[in-house]
Amino acid sequence: MPYIRQINENEAEGKLKEYYESLIKSRGKLSNIMKIHSLNPGSMMAHMDLYLKIMFGKTALKREENEIIAVVVSSTNKCEYCVNHHSEALNFYWKDNERVKLFAENYNTAGLNERMTKIVEHAIKLTKNPFNINDKDICELKDVGLTDEEILSVNLVTSYFNFVNRIALGLGVEFNEDEVKGFKY
Repeated sequence: MPYIRQINENEAEGKLKEYYESLIKSRGKLSNIMKIHSLNPGSMMAHMDLYLKIMFGKTALKREENEIIAVVVSSTNKCEYCVNHHSEALNFYWKDNERVKLFAENYNTAGLNERMTKIVEHAIKLTKNPFNINDKDICELKDVGLTDEEILSVNLVTSYFNFVNRIALGLGVEFNEDEVKGFKY
């Protein structure tokens, strides 16, 4: 159970009910990470807006690359909720559950190209030691062909997942197999 009270769909009223209905219509269902915001519906919608902009908006990275970053950051933070959700999303692109599972455990097992390996290593460093990021790290990304726009996207996705991992871990957001499946990608 989550560590704080949350309002379920059948109990929602007013703006919260509208937000829930909107999320279900646009995403196919309501995730527990959104439901944990139910005591502050405005934060729920701001969170969803940020998520949609960073993960689904017009960005320099491909959706698959965003999901790779999501899984590796969440795995680094030991956030099982986000690892499971975004492994499901990554498998939408890879269509290889075993590869996704192995990747979530150790990114070196996924057969990533040099460019994607550098992105993943950067995301891990930014997650574990953000105070150690410097211009050398950015040059390494540029050396494998990343543009400034792509580097910004890597940073935004990494930062977003550090944010959401802490919401999930800090509030005990849970998942089950049904909860992670069936979202619109």
